[in-house]
Amino acid sequence: MINGIINVYKEKGFTSHDVVAKLRGILKQKKIGHTGTLDPEAEGVLPVCLGKAARVCDMLTEKDKVYEAELLLGTVTDTQDSTGTVLAECPVTCSREEAEKAIVSFIGEYQQIPPMYSALKVNGKKLCDLARAGIEVERKPRTVTIYSIRILEMSLPRARMEVHCSKGTYIRTLCHDIGESLGCGGCMKSLIRTRAAGFELKDAWKLGEIEELVHSSADRIQRELTAEDLPDLVKSTDFVFRQYPKVSVKPEFCRLLLNGNPLRPEWISPWKQEYRETLLRAYDEQGIFTGIYQWDERRKDIRPVKILR
Repeated sequence: MINGIINVYKEKGFTSHDVVAKLRGILKQKKIGHTGTLDPEAEGVLPVCLGKAARVCDMLTEKDKVYEAELLLGTVTDTQDSTGTVLAECPVTCSREEAEKAIVSFIGEYQQIPPMYSALKVNGKKLCDLARAGIEVERKPRTVTIYSIRILEMSLPRARMEVHCSKGTYIRTLCHDIGESLGCGGCMKSLIRTRAAGFELKDAWKLGEIEELVHSSADRIQRELTAEDLPDLVKSTDFVFRQYPKVSVKPEFCRLLLNGNPLRPEWISPWKQEYRETLLRAYDEQGIFTGIYQWDERRKDIRPVKILR
């Protein structure tokens, strides 16, 4: 079984679930999960976790993301992107300066109402299924954070921008809201995710490239592949946690580590007081990444957040 993370370039026309299904066939293993849905017409970085790494999918979904989006002003659709039914078309009379001011005004926290065409559930039903049935329900606004917006190109009614945002942000809703603020409406014309969970677009692999590499490696090795056989493709699980300090557990306490027990500071090497304020990457005496730990101030010990063994 392959354990690790692949930086997949999700192409247009595929759902995130399609990518997982195709990888299961290519890699011939079932334990695979993705780290955050991309709409079928969106493309870009989709980290996919394999084997034991699938246990950290939820932690990677929590991370911030970077997108390159094209905003089309003057057009409002039911899906908030250009694939939907046009509900209204308005002339775009704002100046370039007014459009720029409106776009950057969304930097910071703001209350975003999730779109009806989304996978969020209300009373057990997906909003997109309700929308397709012609049913619209009230959605509560959610606080999202836009860390930065960089305008890459503007030729009204279009604007291309790079958006760095928190988890749960709908870029098409951001485009819709920018249009609303300008009084002409707007929708998202295209979307590319350029960074997620520390992975970048320039390093992403398309499914066809993955299939070719895996098949050629399997023909050459003639046995079940492991992550070590595909070093360019599969990143180790600890790659996405490299911003956290690395600690090793002293040999006599490694059994406790492998069993997921809380650890005492004196069992850790090195141990520093500042480690109380951050997550930690824990390794056994053989240098094998075992899990993510965190200081528990009340109990005065280090407790597992996620165990990978």
